[in-house]
Amino acid sequence: MPLEKHDLHHEFPEFNNEIHHLKMNDNYFAKLFKNYHELDHEVHRIEQGVENTTDEYLEGVKLKRLNLKDQLYLMLKKAATVA
Repeated sequence: MPLEKHDLHHEFPEFNNEIHHLKMNDNYFAKLFKNYHELDHEVHRIEQGVENTTDEYLEGVKLKRLNLKDQLYLMLKKAATVA
């Protein structure tokens, strides 16, 4: 079974323009985006079996990723209403 993609472009395809704009013009968004991408990559590697870790660690990383995703979504939603 293939692993699902959780990068922001797959999660929020309706916000592709806003993602690009904020990455280029909002340093805070860019920082959160980078952190989200790094956590997503780590989760993907663990789920593929490339990296070994405890279930508790994996769940913690997933929770951090989810919190970042929520923050990024709110920023994207706000940017979409301003545009």
